[in-house]
Amino acid sequence: MATTFQNLIDDVQLDLAGFTYRQDRVTYITAAITATDLTIKVSSTENIGKGIVEIDDEMMWVDSYDRQSNTITIAPFGRGYNATTAATHAVNAKMTIAPTYPRQAVKRAINDTINAVYPKVFGIGSTTASFLASRTTYSLPSNAIQILSMAWQSVGPTKEWLPIRQWRWDPIANTTAFTTGKTVSIYDNVLPGRTIQIVYAALPVNFTNLTDDMETTTLLPSSMRDVLVYGAAWRLSSYIDPARISISSPQSDEIDAKRPYGTGSNVTKQLQTLYMMRLEEESLKQKLQYPTRVHYSR
Repeated sequence: MATTFQNLIDDVQLDLAGFTYRQDRVTYITAAITATDLTIKVSSTENIGKGIVEIDDEMMWVDSYDRQSNTITIAPFGRGYNATTAATHAVNAKMTIAPTYPRQAVKRAINDTINAVYPKVFGIGSTTASFLASRTTYSLPSNAIQILSMAWQSVGPTKEWLPIRQWRWDPIANTTAFTTGKTVSIYDNVLPGRTIQIVYAALPVNFTNLTDDMETTTLLPSSMRDVLVYGAAWRLSSYIDPARISISSPQSDEIDAKRPYGTGSNVTKQLQTLYMMRLEEESLKQKLQYPTRVHYSR
């Protein structure tokens, strides 16, 4: 089953909830709202007060509420609060009250983790081109950082792909001739018209949409799923002591006695250790799968 951005967000929030023993208070909206509405009908205002609420990926600032009509009023500055984007929301959309880890923060932590895994782990991309007798140099995507392997499709029923051993990688190619600034020049005796395949290492790419597939979008292997989850959870837990989150509940005194202040730093260290261990394992797997290959260049 493919892993999407939404799956990773859910995993991170689930892991953090397990570590912090915190269950966010929630309700849901009973009527759809547009991106400009300031009055929202909800199922219950029992746990709502002035402050931040979250619907989908949008944060809002509640200015007042009416417990009789179960209606809340958002402050004039309250839509798209904390640099989120005001959007439409469907009926029955979940509203989280004072979220411990807002979805926007979780999304940012996941993308920050993707940016941080390189150079330990890199993305894998591939492209094909038809070899031309009059041309030696071919453009590569702008996020390419190294050639891993090249081969061309032989003639005949064997369907064999023959390795290309003489080539030159240029990461600073002339951008007037090659807009991406990345090229490879091929000097092997490849038959004209045959398909060449280039596998390259690439900078991992951030997620944009919730439906983005992990392998297709980030170019990272599917086995990196838990690495991204551990990395994002570690980044988020480092900003708050999970042992003190429960101070907002009536049972805070009893629970805090069992989990004294400072326990949060232990959780952060544990998540960091898991992240670094798994990142090292993925790095070793890539080195075994894509060993350094000998090639000749002019």
